[in-house]
Amino acid sequence: MNETITDKFLTGERALFRSRGLTLERCTFDDGESPLKECADITAADCMFKWKYPLWYCKNVALTDCTFFENARAGVWYTENFSFRSGVIEAPKTFRRCRGVTLEDVYMPHADETLWNCRGISLRSVRACGDYFAMNAENAEIDGLYLAGNYCFDGAKNVTVRNSRLLTKDAFWNSENVTVENSFISSEYLGWNSKNLTLVGCTIESLQGMCYIENLVMKDCRVPNTTLAFEYSSVDAEILGGIDSVQGPFRGRITADSVGSAVGESPEGSIRIRK
Repeated sequence: MNETITDKFLTGERALFRSRGLTLERCTFDDGESPLKECADITAADCMFKWKYPLWYCKNVALTDCTFFENARAGVWYTENFSFRSGVIEAPKTFRRCRGVTLEDVYMPHADETLWNCRGISLRSVRACGDYFAMNAENAEIDGLYLAGNYCFDGAKNVTVRNSRLLTKDAFWNSENVTVENSFISSEYLGWNSKNLTLVGCTIESLQGMCYIENLVMKDCRVPNTTLAFEYSSVDAEILGGIDSVQGPFRGRITADSVGSAVGESPEGSIRIRK
């Protein structure tokens, strides 16, 4: 049987510990750790979370129009089937080792160390600022991510990113099976030590990016301000416009309208200039 709690100011550690089938409306959780730890089947709207660890070890949580304040640190860990639509997460280190995370129209101004080791992620219209976003994330579908923060998606696997803007040094390092479509990426040292990185219809600027990659595919990409690219990578790249410089050695094929300079020998790689 479901219970509805409305317009309550809740304090104290584990305020609603192990609750089941709750609907929360316009409630505030303050001055007490882990208020909803070990809960299941929770729906919350217009609620405020102001203290640490609010949703650990939970199952089936749906939030709408809620706010996680800065002190609600490490807010959602070890939780399954979590959705959050239309709200703000001000706190860092939210989402750790979760399964089934859906975020839509969410703003995260301090998203440091967020979405670590999570699986089954869906992000749509998310804006975030913070380093080490989505480290070791797996099975992620992302559309409309606006991210400012270095080292994103380090070690991530099976990730698709569409229609996004990423301002991030060292993006997608050590990643595997990543596809980025119709997006803008500004990233020094993009993609080092990754496997199966595919970039389609993207604009990329990078210093010494796309090096040490096994199976890099680029289709209809533009690379303004990109230098010393592709060193020690296996490449199949179709570049629209020119590229400032290519660093060898590399394997595979690069096609572009122009190449400012090619540094180092690449006996197993070729550059074709369109005429």
